[in-house]
Amino acid sequence: MSFMDSIAAGLSLVGNVESFLALFVGVAIGTIGGAIPGMSATMAVALTLPFTFAMQPITGILLLLGVYKGGIFGGSIPAILIKTPGTPASSATILDGYPMAEKGEAGRALGMALWASCTADVISNLSLILFAGWLASFALSFGPPEFFTLILFSLTIIAGVSGTSLLRGALSALLGLLLATIGLDLVYGTNRFTFGDPNMMGGLNFIAVLIGLFAIPEILAMVWNPTAHVGTARSLGNNRVTFADYRRCFKSIVRGSFIGVFLGSIPGIGAAPSAFLSYSEARRTSKNRENFGKGEVEGVAASEAGNNGVAGATLIPLLALGVPGDVITAIIIGAFMIHGLQPGPMMFILNVDIIYGLFIGLIVSSFFLFIVGTVAIRGFKYVADIPKRILIPAVLVLCIYGVFAVNNNIFDVGVMFAMGWVGYLMVRYQVPAAPFLIAFILGPLLEDNFRQSMLMSGSDPLILFRGPITWFFWFLTVLTVIAIVRAGVRAVRGIPLGGGP
Repeated sequence: MSFMDSIAAGLSLVGNVESFLALFVGVAIGTIGGAIPGMSATMAVALTLPFTFAMQPITGILLLLGVYKGGIFGGSIPAILIKTPGTPASSATILDGYPMAEKGEAGRALGMALWASCTADVISNLSLILFAGWLASFALSFGPPEFFTLILFSLTIIAGVSGTSLLRGALSALLGLLLATIGLDLVYGTNRFTFGDPNMMGGLNFIAVLIGLFAIPEILAMVWNPTAHVGTARSLGNNRVTFADYRRCFKSIVRGSFIGVFLGSIPGIGAAPSAFLSYSEARRTSKNRENFGKGEVEGVAASEAGNNGVAGATLIPLLALGVPGDVITAIIIGAFMIHGLQPGPMMFILNVDIIYGLFIGLIVSSFFLFIVGTVAIRGFKYVADIPKRILIPAVLVLCIYGVFAVNNNIFDVGVMFAMGWVGYLMVRYQVPAAPFLIAFILGPLLEDNFRQSMLMSGSDPLILFRGPITWFFWFLTVLTVIAIVRAGVRAVRGIPLGGGP
């Protein structure tokens, strides 16, 4: 199929009111979810997922992508106005955004955040379109041993870069792998860890684990400490962002976008490190570097470009290799699987119309983000003032409805609450949840490819070292493990027994 035929096939899928409406509604839901203190882009995507089951695959996935795009930008609104990042990715935006709001320039900061977000979004989407197909065509030469080493490398890097403690990241990933083994054995069909309960023969429900891990702990935290997110929203002020501001910051926006694209395409790094790296690079090269941290518009532009540059790039490993780039794309992989689609190189052959439909939808999402973002900036004060006594029960009802609607099974609701307490304990003891969820999704793929490799070779483990691709991923895995161990040893040595700095 030629390039033009692929575009025509994609257009025939998304060229209808339903698809564009889903995308627009998704961007609006994401922006509101990101802007509500105590919610997050991850939570918004997780709560929207159950509503996509009855939709066409392309419509449901576009809805989730819209929520993702809107959520990443939406987090910057409370970061600037009330010094509370709506998403972890917006933490860097506080550094200059809030000082600008204190000087009466909140409107200018928010306008720059929106322009930088939309520019980075376009660059990120174009990178996805250019690189995903190339990577997928390369990945068609992969067999089970190659996929096993790729997934193993992805798991080590995710465990290593998530959270402050590397050991906790590794433990979180191991727990995810352990829970992924519950259910029927993939090859022999024997029961594993089902404890005689037929509800567990199909494994733990993905949606129940996901919502339990990300939404319930937030609800428990809000109940425990209902005043944690209270802050007064600053007025927008009379200053508006100008084209001269945008032109002055353009270099930092483009640099931040490419940092986001690069870090987003590596599985597991995510938007927050990208935003901080983009911000520090902008400060290092700026003529106004002494003004950074005191209300510099370029700082807002750089951090927002960094975190939005990730949004399209995380879909590169998702679509090309079937490996989620971060937590939100791990949720989106769930949406693909529920509709009977397996992201990866074969999708570019079997479902090329869906791939190009997504590409077209993503380009349109940048324009929708600009429209919704402009309205959201003005309407934020109404969103920020939603009383907790309304917000908490509403989110809880959405959680229970979403989990029950998947299989009409009350057991799944029990799994959700059990995982909610696990997630709450992980938050309390600073164990990152991202490695857990991604390991839970990749666990069956890791095992499946390992078992297939063993069946191919008559149980000879040397098949896992065949060819340059497997050697390349083994080398990267060993390198990552050495870096993790070195950083862990350095962290332990750096803590003196006396307790001083």
